[in-house]
Formats: sequence, C-alpha cells, structure tokens
Amino acid sequence: MMEISDERFEELVDQALAQIPDEVHEHIKNVVFLIEDYNPRSPYILGQYTGVALPKRTFDHTGFLPDTIAIYRQALKDYCWSEDELIEQVRITVMHEIGHYFGLDEDDLHRLGYG
Repeated sequence: MMEISDERFEELVDQALAQIPDEVHEHIKNVVFLIEDYNPRSPYILGQYTGVALPKRTFDHTGFLPDTIAIYRQALKDYCWSEDELIEQVRITVMHEIGHYFGLDEDDLHRLGYG
C-alpha cells in the first residue's frame, strides 16, 4: 500500500488529465471528475465512469446532469507499492475511464494498454 497525502494524489490526477491530447480533450464536455476513497459496492474498482457514452447518445440527450468519472484514491493506494507505480496507475485509470466516456469497451481499452 502506498501512503501519500490527499493533495499529492490530486496532483497525480491533475497530471494525468494534463496528458490528454488537446484533440481529445476538446471533445470532453459536461464531465465531473471526482476523487473518492472507494467504490461503495466494490473496494477493488480503481475508477468508474457513470453516464451515457458519446456514441450511445441520441439527438434528444439533454446532458442536464453531468457524467461523472470517479477515481478511487484509497483503492489505487492499496493497489500500488511505490509512487512511480501509483503515478502510472492513476494515469491508466484516468485514461481508462475517459475511454468509457468515448464508448470504448474493456477489450478496446486492454488493446490500447489502459486495462
């Protein structure tokens, strides 16, 4: 298990978000990124996208409420043994959940190295 401050963990998430290419980032709209300790249903999940993926949206999708991407801080810290490992796993988790936003499934994400 990795021990770092909550502030440092937030920096790691910000760093991962900063690595998203501009041409991808410009298509991410109405998404809230949350940092929580664990998924309430499964403490082993590292992140979770909740919403309607872009390819599944219909013409009448209002987007009234934002989609969410939760990054599970304590689950990630439990999963990793070094800060370097945590930095990489946070990056992978952020990209994985953004991939779900764009409609990629688990097989797609594994092929791309984010699974």
